[in-house]
Amino acid sequence: MPQMMKAAVFVEKGRIVLDEKPIPDIGPQDALVRITTTTICGTDVHILKGEYPVEKGLTIGHEPVGIIEKLGSGVTGFQEGQRVIAGAITPSGWSHACLCGCGAQDGAGTRHGWKAIGGWKFGNTIDGCQAEYVRVPDAMANLAPIDDAVSDEQVLMCPDIMSTGFAGAETGQIKIGDTVAIFAQGPIGLCATAGAKLMGATRIIAVDTVPARMEMAKRMGADVVVDFRKENPVDAIKCLTDGRGVDVAIEALGTQPTFEAALRVLRPGGVLSSLGVYSTDLKIPLDAFSAGLGDKSIRTSLCPGGKERMRRMLEVVVSGRADLSGLVTHRFQLDQIEEAYDLFANQRDGVLKVAITP
Repeated sequence: MPQMMKAAVFVEKGRIVLDEKPIPDIGPQDALVRITTTTICGTDVHILKGEYPVEKGLTIGHEPVGIIEKLGSGVTGFQEGQRVIAGAITPSGWSHACLCGCGAQDGAGTRHGWKAIGGWKFGNTIDGCQAEYVRVPDAMANLAPIDDAVSDEQVLMCPDIMSTGFAGAETGQIKIGDTVAIFAQGPIGLCATAGAKLMGATRIIAVDTVPARMEMAKRMGADVVVDFRKENPVDAIKCLTDGRGVDVAIEALGTQPTFEAALRVLRPGGVLSSLGVYSTDLKIPLDAFSAGLGDKSIRTSLCPGGKERMRRMLEVVVSGRADLSGLVTHRFQLDQIEEAYDLFANQRDGVLKVAITP
């Protein structure tokens, strides 16, 4: 086995470059996974732009699909050569957050200081997946086997955007017969649209302006698509609901205007499910929040991870209940990672998600 590997490394603000690094060592509870397919996330672009701080020299990426190359001495239930995924969030299974049933927040709120991003380790606090190999910590809590009937690209959305988008629908507590508005139809918003459909929403209103994304939203389950450049989305949604408002609004972009619009379209007692990664402070308008007396809820979600969550996401794919492979619009080799970042960060050529193969 070679000693070195190629990896996409954060150098400084505005620079993620392909470099060579040692193949990771693994501990007794870890697994070494040879990456067969991975992708770039919007959060990686926040890192690239310096909007989210990570250590210089860190390997970026948190969406691994691959094959087990080596297992730690304490790992059972898996075998080398097995196809697996791991979630973008890798909870240990034994932390206070995990034992409270909130594994995504593993590592948050310790006595050593508050860490809001919790269990997100890949490409954040440890080397990530845009490389030829990745070390998966706490492998027994995080690896999930892939059914041979599905391809890498069919399951590529499971580790992050599918789990995150579906979490937006789940955290919003969508009920059968609900009307739901989803602001922004990027990859996360599209997965939220698919998740809302699976949860039982019978009227889904998607908001975007990019024609390809608006068309994809209909494929994912949207009944109506509002183009925010052609009409005020709040007014349009109020009109579509005869002034009632929506039961659940999902914010999937991470900006003040979309957050505020999502709050304004809620019915009394409605739920705003926030998925956006915000880079500045948010303000809650007094009138939209009914001065705090409108019985409205604001819920946030961090991508659920762990073995059981990944098993559930894989079951959705294998069953055919949601086909997200169409979100992959561009394909690159790892050697082209800098070109892939340039395309994805600048949202050119109708890109939704890219597939990266070493």
